[in-house]
Amino acid sequence: MEYKLKVVNGHIEVFDLFGRFLFSADTEQEALLDLKAEDAA
Repeated sequence: MEYKLKVVNGHIEVFDLFGRFLFSADTEQEALLDLKAEDAA
């Protein structure tokens, strides 16, 4: 699945391809690790 990462007020918000908010993270690296873990589940 593909995702869009957006910087908002100093943190990262993650959205799916339909623009639905999934979660936020403190850093881009944290967001990518969370996405990798989610894809593995």
